[in-house]
Amino acid sequence: EVQLVESGGGLVRPGGSLRLSCAASGFTVEDYAIAWFRQAPGKEREGVSCISIPDDVAYYADSVKGRFTVSSDNANNTVYLQMNSLKPEDTAVYYCAARRWHYGLAPRTSNEYDNWGQGTQVTVSS
Repeated sequence: EVQLVESGGGLVRPGGSLRLSCAASGFTVEDYAIAWFRQAPGKEREGVSCISIPDDVAYYADSVKGRFTVSSDNANNTVYLQMNSLKPEDTAVYYCAARRWHYGLAPRTSNEYDNWGQGTQVTVSS
């Protein structure tokens, strides 16, 4: 059974950092693309970052470029989202999603992913 479990969310002050984890089971992340999405109250879900793990090609939304970094630890079947210089507008529930992938820029839209985690809350506030 394919399963994704996010962790690492919490409350952080503006300018702070968090590292989210997406632990995968039931499949090998090396053969997949993993994406991070977020959804703030009253807003639509938006793509934050995605990575094609077979060829390590990553994409970042303009709103997080230069602040967030996505990476994979294939040995531990886990993907990370390092979030630095956090802003109040980064507050949202963050989800990771997965789909089988071979190479090239990973899909950026949520309807292209068929496996999802339960989400982890990130709150940026002073």
